Amino acid sequence: MTDTARTDLKSTLLGELGLAASVVTAALYFAFGKAWLVDLSNGPWVSFQFAWLFGVMLWSAFAVVRHADCLAVKLGEPYGTLILTLSVISIEVVMITAVMITGADNPTLGRDMMFSVLMIVLNGMIGLSLLLGGYRHIEQQYNLQGANAFLALIVPLSVLGLVLPNYTESTELGTFSPLQAVFLILMSLGLYAVFLATQTMRHRKFFIAPNETANNHHDHEGLVVRSVGFHVVFLLTYMLPIVFLSKKLAVIVDHGINVVGAPAALGGFLVAALVLSPEAMAAFRSALNDQLQRSINVCMGSALATIGLTIPAVLVIGLLSGEKIILGLGPADTVLLLLTLFVSAVNFGSGRTNVLQGLIHLLLFGAYVVLIFD
Repeated sequence: MTDTARTDLKSTLLGELGLAASVVTAALYFAFGKAWLVDLSNGPWVSFQFAWLFGVMLWSAFAVVRHADCLAVKLGEPYGTLILTLSVISIEVVMITAVMITGADNPTLGRDMMFSVLMIVLNGMIGLSLLLGGYRHIEQQYNLQGANAFLALIVPLSVLGLVLPNYTESTELGTFSPLQAVFLILMSLGLYAVFLATQTMRHRKFFIAPNETANNHHDHEGLVVRSVGFHVVFLLTYMLPIVFLSKKLAVIVDHGINVVGAPAALGGFLVAALVLSPEAMAAFRSALNDQLQRSINVCMGSALATIGLTIPAVLVIGLLSGEKIILGLGPADTVLLLLTLFVSAVNFGSGRTNVLQGLIHLLLFGAYVVLIFD
């Protein structure tokens, strides 16, 4: 092995120490986690576990964003953000599916997770991205056609999947009949497949910032860019421990919530926020670097993938298992979802954004958090 190869191998290993930390942590919790999490009465030990898990997962999240940025350099937009989005949402779908199959009977689990993700993404992530970008750059520009393409699917799929079940008459409140479920499964998957073809082939330019080429990046200084396969493998390898460890962290979070008397829904919200942290960091950094289009691709792509992939997965599980699946939101959540969709359509209707629009989305996110507690 030449000196250059040794140096390159050493730098690669040093750059991926986070993977070693996450894999070792996952292995330890796989072997001893059940014993460690049985008795959570020891405050210092529980606090140490929380800090350990949170730190390792956050370290892995930074690495996921780094590899996604490298893929964006290699492939150009929108492929870089698309890979990041599909990686995170696919793992989210797998996590929900696993809990539904092996966990306790919870007919609203899929609905609650989807709604949490939509509120975090469409209000929290987008709001803070617009606020940070507007504060640093006054106004930011994006491709109006791309934003409209995202919203053209997010709006009907969200309403049909999470609102319509409350108004159908063939089954009980909040549920779909088998025929309605099959229709929604096929429609969601079909529309999402057509959208991916639109985003990556026929109308790729819709998802690239105005006056910018697909390979024009100005926020990737300092990255060590290698082959596409290298970055894809490491991105997925970093994501898997995050999902496994998020379940362990959820046990500690739920215990803490019970101790302080906080609402049970707060646990799901915190875990969803942590799983979405790679996308959130990518969106915030892009907005700060005046790449709002990439931020929009990450946020709205995540919201669309959540609806387009999670609803079919949840309904398929319900059809195969015969379990009742409740998708219809409660009255307050329905109002908040419809208001979020309306505000998104208004704010992304001009091609330019500023801090005011970010604050409006953050206001809605604050309302969602308040409703968790009351």
